Amino acid sequence: MKKNLKITFLGTGTSLGVPEIGCVCEVCTSTDMKNKRLRPSVLVESEEISILIDTTPDLRIQALKYKVNRINAILYTHQHADHIYGLDDIRRFNYLQKSSIPCYGNEKTIKVIMNSFSYILKNDKRFEYFLPKIDFHTINNKFHIGDIEIIPVEVLHGGLSILGFRIGNFAYLTDCNKIPESSRKFLYGLDVLVLDALRKKSHIAHFNLSEAVSEAGLISADRAFFTHISHDLEHNTINKQLPENIKLAYDGLVVEL
Repeated sequence: MKKNLKITFLGTGTSLGVPEIGCVCEVCTSTDMKNKRLRPSVLVESEEISILIDTTPDLRIQALKYKVNRINAILYTHQHADHIYGLDDIRRFNYLQKSSIPCYGNEKTIKVIMNSFSYILKNDKRFEYFLPKIDFHTINNKFHIGDIEIIPVEVLHGGLSILGFRIGNFAYLTDCNKIPESSRKFLYGLDVLVLDALRKKSHIAHFNLSEAVSEAGLISADRAFFTHISHDLEHNTINKQLPENIKLAYDGLVVEL
């Protein structure tokens, strides 16, 4: 039986966020809230399960702004700072839920997180309230969180092999500039695709806008939304130029399927 899923975009910006510090460009000074972009993350919810993809440095702001009050599991795409450095804020969810939270990623990502947050592994009872309680899991193949199947999808972020995820008929592929042919078999029959689209100019580690449109066309999901968007792309201007079933995502966008 298919699960109904609710996808909330908690952040759709780059590692710098939008507006960028000290920038006075048209997008960074825009009053349109769709041009305000926190670091990239989504919350995937069914009736029973709430799954966070990546813990950005903006996690506390995102949780308060979009009323994220429960996290049953965390999926990590990769180990870069804009995707992991909000991990400490998970301790509030530990307190609310009275439990540790499982985190899943590939071997390299889990190693980096454990090194970066080594203090949480000390299990010092004196400071228990102040330490996130995390159960780390290295993943290579599909697995389940509750009754939801998670399929890791390998993509390339420059020279780095990272993970996207397919959950039901939804797939999230951020921070990538190439999808290996071996991964395409996991992307058939999607209702919703989320894909990296950094800017108009080419980049060594991210799809640019035209590349993302081309990839979305190849994958042929019913709907596609672009994320990891820089200040080079003004929301309304770009959306008018995109195919009808492809749009820029924005912070706070909710998609149901």
